[in-house]
Amino acid sequence: MPDREFHDTPSPGEAPGRARPAEPEPDPDGERRRRRAQFLRELAEARALRDRVQPRRAKAARLRHAMRMRTFRW
Repeated sequence: MPDREFHDTPSPGEAPGRARPAEPEPDPDGERRRRRAQFLRELAEARALRDRVQPRRAKAARLRHAMRMRTFRW
C-alpha cells in the first residue's frame, strides 16, 4: 500500500468529518451487583448442600449461632 502524501488526508474507510458513534459503556455498578447476586446465590446453594450432606454439623452450627444471638447485646 503506498504511503499517503499528507497526514491530514483521511484513510479510505473513513468519511471526513464524521466520528464513529460511541458504544454505550456497561454500567459498572450494575455489573458488580449482578456478579454479587450470582455469587450469593451460589454461596447459599453450597451451604444448603453442605447442610444436607452433614446434618450433625449443620445442627451444631445452628445451635452456636442461636447462642451467639441470645448473648448479643443490642
